[in-house]
Amino acid sequence: MSKELLDATDRKILKFLVKNARMPYLEIARACGISGAAIHQRIKKLEDEGVILGSRMIVNPKMLGFDVCAFVNLRIQDPMMSISVAEKMKHIPEVVECHFITGTYTAMVKLYCVDNEHLMHTIFDNILRIPGITSTQTYISLNEMFQREPHIDYLDR
Repeated sequence: MSKELLDATDRKILKFLVKNARMPYLEIARACGISGAAIHQRIKKLEDEGVILGSRMIVNPKMLGFDVCAFVNLRIQDPMMSISVAEKMKHIPEVVECHFITGTYTAMVKLYCVDNEHLMHTIFDNILRIPGITSTQTYISLNEMFQREPHIDYLDR
């Protein structure tokens, strides 16, 4: 579904849900001036079309003891191995995101570890053992300044 297929009501619903995924549908319906059933139908449609991918609780990794957040760039010897490498990354619990990227490296993963030793073991004992990965470059995040969803208001331009 492209942004052109989202009407003003869909965008308004998305704005509410991005701010608070737990907002009651009836409250959204009142704010949008439509029925609760219509909100349910629209949200279901947005889910079916892949606009809404789900909802989740955001947990603070540091509060769980994960004091190290790192980004690891991966150089993959053969681009045809990229999907296989990504599939293997799914089995490393520390890896929370995997992106194919442009530039010198093929992919980048974000991971959380309890300390630098845990990070080192994750890279050497897990990541670098994946067939096709020839080298890595690691960046440690000192502090996450903010995190947010895409700017929904931009769609109104």
